[in-house]
Amino acid sequence: MAQSESYKNNETNLKRVAEGDDGAIEELIKDNYTLVTAIARRFVGRGSDLEDLIQIGMIGMLKAIRSFDVSRGTAFSTYAVPMIMGEIKKFLRDDGMIKVGRLRKQNGYRVMRAKEAFALQNGYEAKMSDIADMTGLSNEEIVEGLEAISPVSSLSAVIGEGDELTVENTVAVSDNPFEEEIEKMALYEALGTLDATWRKIIVLRYFKSLSQQQTAERLGLTQVKISREEKKIFKYLREQLEG
Repeated sequence: MAQSESYKNNETNLKRVAEGDDGAIEELIKDNYTLVTAIARRFVGRGSDLEDLIQIGMIGMLKAIRSFDVSRGTAFSTYAVPMIMGEIKKFLRDDGMIKVGRLRKQNGYRVMRAKEAFALQNGYEAKMSDIADMTGLSNEEIVEGLEAISPVSSLSAVIGEGDELTVENTVAVSDNPFEEEIEKMALYEALGTLDATWRKIIVLRYFKSLSQQQTAERLGLTQVKISREEKKIFKYLREQLEG
C-alpha cells in the first residue's frame, strides 16, 4: 500500500475509532502491520524472536490507536512510533534481555589500556593493527570490545590502515526508506529531550559543523568540557535509542 493511501486510511479509521467504532481498530492494526514489523526488526538479536517483538509492538500500536487525538493534526505514525518502540524496550528491559557480555567488556578495557599505553610510548594514536598486535585480539573482537564499554565512537576515527577508512564510512545505509524514517523519528524524539546546553552543543557541533574549540568559545566553556559533555550526550542518546 502506498504511503499516501495508508495515511488516508489511517485518518479515516482513526476518526471512526474516535466516534466509537471499534471495528476500525482491526483495520488500523492490519494497515500498520508493516510499520510495527519495521520497528521490531531494530531489536532483533537481543534475545527475542521477531514474531514475539512484533506481538509486543502491536500492544504499543493498540495503545497508540486508543489514545491518539485526531484534533491535534499530528501524523499518526509520528505519534505511534515512540509508543511502539517504548513497549518493545520495556519488554526487553523487564526480561533482562539487553546485556553486554562480560568477555566483550573485558576485551574493551584491554583495548583501551593498550591504546593509552601505545599513545604514551609513541606520541600518536594506535591503529587497529597495532592494537591487535598488543592484545592478541582480532579486529572484530576489538570493535565489539570498544562498543561494549564506549557510549560513542567518533565518526572521523580511523579504523583501518589508511586515513580514508573511518567509522562514518562503515555506517550502513538502509535501502528501506521506511526504516530510515523510523530511525530519524526515534533520534529526533531523543534529541528533543536534551536540556538547553546539550541541545546547543549538538546544534553547534553537528548542524553547524563547528569544532570542539569553536563550540567551547561560543558557549564560554573549555574544549575539555565540550568533549566530556559530548560523551555524556551520546551515552544518553544511545540509552534512549537502544533502551
